Amino acid sequence: MTEVKGGRLRRGLTRWAQGSDTEAEELQRDAVKAGCCPIGDAHDRQRLEIQGSLRTVTLRPRGGVPALEAELYDGSGVITVVWLGRRRIAGIEPGRQIKVIGRIGIQDSQRVMFNPRYELR
Repeated sequence: MTEVKGGRLRRGLTRWAQGSDTEAEELQRDAVKAGCCPIGDAHDRQRLEIQGSLRTVTLRPRGGVPALEAELYDGSGVITVVWLGRRRIAGIEPGRQIKVIGRIGIQDSQRVMFNPRYELR
């Protein structure tokens, strides 16, 4: 009985992992079609357009100023997008597709983009 449950669990995890791979491939294809740079290929201080899916959206003050932070994933990598002075932005929510335009920076060894222009998809 344990072996059967283990087999089902393994098959379920395999399907879940393949689904994640499929999502990543789809996000990458959509970004390329839109003429955007993959996050994995972006360099520090480069101004570019990135498109992907928002994984998380958090209100996190920076230096006493409200800041809305979102984790953007495009299948090739992740970048933190920060809007300073904002507590919320209509349409910016987890799961939403978005295109951002701005300059990449590095903060605490993480890629970050401050106050980008954005287009909801």
